[in-house]
Amino acid sequence: MRYIVTTPWWLRLTFPKGLIWDIPAREKILYLTFDDGPHPEHTVFVLDELKKYNAKATFFCIGKNVKEHPEVYKRILLEGHRTGNHTHNHLNKKNVTDAQWLGNVKEAAEWIDSNLFRPPYGRINSFCAQTLINANPGYKIVMWNVLSADFDTSKTGEQCFSYIKKHTGSGSIILFHDSEKAAPRLKYALPETLKYFTSMGFQFQAIVL
Repeated sequence: MRYIVTTPWWLRLTFPKGLIWDIPAREKILYLTFDDGPHPEHTVFVLDELKKYNAKATFFCIGKNVKEHPEVYKRILLEGHRTGNHTHNHLNKKNVTDAQWLGNVKEAAEWIDSNLFRPPYGRINSFCAQTLINANPGYKIVMWNVLSADFDTSKTGEQCFSYIKKHTGSGSIILFHDSEKAAPRLKYALPETLKYFTSMGFQFQAIVL
């Protein structure tokens, strides 16, 4: 499995313009994000951990999961977090047409009311990006600049936390997954991330753009 834990400037140049990779901040502010939920067990775990530190986060949700677990989705919003669209079926852009992919984003929007969007697997082309932005005034496509690698079953939770600790700074957007696959690593790395960066004087905020 090949991926880059942090996204360098030169790699960002290969993506469409206008994507948000971090949110520059002078203050000690971090942005935790969670992909692929809501999940009845793992999203609940995340919410419980965030509450311990009065931390806010942003959840990029799959439409079908919102449809199946509306009570978890409602809790995310009630506790002051933000949500974003992550397509309805977690489609991989390289396997479908532009029309199919955009239709899946639209389907998810029936369940997720948000101006934030994150493409599954980080895959999006210029046509789709511009189409979404043109069709939805104020729409923001949010990527990340710190990848926890919690989806990688060859890693440990300790390794994932080490990646986060090494690459995170003020304004970083950190990517976790509240999913079955990521859970063994998430359940170690998230509490350690919250504890460590809180002790360093950081605050965790939801993304508001």
